[in-house]
Amino acid sequence: MDIKRVKDYLYWLYYQYQLITCSYVLEPWEQSMFHTVTVTVLAMVLYTAYVFIPIHIRLAFEFFSQIFGGQPESTV
Repeated sequence: MDIKRVKDYLYWLYYQYQLITCSYVLEPWEQSMFHTVTVTVLAMVLYTAYVFIPIHIRLAFEFFSQIFGGQPESTV
């Protein structure tokens, strides 16, 4: 892919983001605050998913393996 096309595509994605969130009508300082809050919330959601989803998948696997006849683990 050409560098110019990638750059244009990223600009297009950013423009779509601004249109969806209506942040293009904000003043520059308001835009920076809005983007900071948005990135912070997104980072917290991704971190939480990274930490807790594997735990829930393991617990669900253990639960369903017990229901469908899996071997119980030894308590020794």
